[in-house]
Amino acid sequence: MYDVIIIGAGVIGCAVAREMSRYSDRVLILEKNEDVCTGTTKANSAIIHSGYDAKNGTLKAKFNVKGNRMMDRIAYELDVPFERIGSLTVYTEEEQLVKLKELYQRGMNNGVEGLRILSRAETEALEPNISDKVKGALYAPTAGIICPFKLCYAYAENACENGARFLMNQKVGNIFRSEDGLWHIATETDEFVAQAVVNAAGVYSDELNNLVSSRKIRITPRRGDYLLLDRAAKGHVRHTVFQMPTALGKGVLVTPTVHGNTIIGPTAVDMIDKENTATTAEALSEILSKSSDSIKDLPTRQVITSFAGIRAVEDQHDFILGEAEGASSFFNCAGIQSPGLSAAPAIGEYTAGLIREKLSLSEKENFNPYRKDILDPSALSLEERNELIRENPAYGRIVCRCESISEGEIIDAIRRTPGAVSLDGVKRRVRAGMGRCQGGFCSPKVMEILARERGCALEEVNKSSEGSYIVRGRTKDGENG
Repeated sequence: MYDVIIIGAGVIGCAVAREMSRYSDRVLILEKNEDVCTGTTKANSAIIHSGYDAKNGTLKAKFNVKGNRMMDRIAYELDVPFERIGSLTVYTEEEQLVKLKELYQRGMNNGVEGLRILSRAETEALEPNISDKVKGALYAPTAGIICPFKLCYAYAENACENGARFLMNQKVGNIFRSEDGLWHIATETDEFVAQAVVNAAGVYSDELNNLVSSRKIRITPRRGDYLLLDRAAKGHVRHTVFQMPTALGKGVLVTPTVHGNTIIGPTAVDMIDKENTATTAEALSEILSKSSDSIKDLPTRQVITSFAGIRAVEDQHDFILGEAEGASSFFNCAGIQSPGLSAAPAIGEYTAGLIREKLSLSEKENFNPYRKDILDPSALSLEERNELIRENPAYGRIVCRCESISEGEIIDAIRRTPGAVSLDGVKRRVRAGMGRCQGGFCSPKVMEILARERGCALEEVNKSSEGSYIVRGRTKDGENG
């Protein structure tokens, strides 16, 4: 039996898991896919919002601002790249200035620090490639950029280091509470029992809540399409540049990433299918068209890939946090759309605090808040790198030429707990396949390493989810073909 079972291993579920591992060694995380970070967390804008957009008094506002303030400490403890580059919300029509001032006041009421409304000249001084249409901007210096993959993996690894357990490919089919007050979680293969449950199931969080709670909720999946530019475009934008928000979100943005790329997007398309992340030509054309309203001369010939993510939009457009109505010890982290990534540290701390109090738990004396990221040889001096290669020649064998990723880094990504089990899992952990060729050259070698490290046949290596095989069979018999 577990003290708590967390359903969903996105950044919210992993943040709760890490915070719960402060208090208990009996923490289980169930994930329906093959790895952590396979849902909304793997496909978003990678932005830490300042907190001016959320309406005053909402949970979004409260947890966004608190999560933003926590992020420096979290990034330091978990060794995750994070930069406070600031954001600019630009306006292009004089009548939009009234709305911009409302955003400024809303941000002040939310407790956002350093907000300023800038003139055209002040905006251009910060962002030289601002569109000629732009008349000014709301500047938020506390906004930042982060790697959402690394944050999620870091939370998960640190949780495991402190005693938590992750089980993958465990799709939850039913939840019920027995007469003794314990929660029973039935998956397709097993049944698990816990004193408390955390619902962090993303776009499926409404379905789990509605199994047990007297208050029914509804999640609408909203697809957001993005374009990713090669590192050759680095420097064209220096800040996260937003357009004026609409009822569907914060509009098309342009932002640098911590890895030197540039992201453009997203769209906002309400869906029925919660798994449909296919991009469309229409949506990508919309991104290119709208982005020119804020940034001019974007080097769109440097686009190397497109992708889409699904956001969990709850009918009330706010986070649903805390104990579910009519379901004691069942805690919701539902409706977590933007700014969910920004709010993750605060949501994790808050939810774990509720469970700690409910179960009368105390902080463990041996809790370790620190985690080291996968070694990046490029960050070493020449002498240090040569010594590393002498000690472990795998760090001298470059597998991904676009990103200069070595075999040693890939092996580290696979051997960690929880470690990479697929091509995409390796890609998100160490960026092998993230470059200009998008894995065209390195994928076969990465597959060979995965097969060797996992002790499986090449035909059993997945691209992403279970059954997404790349090699369907061999054309000749024999180990060497």
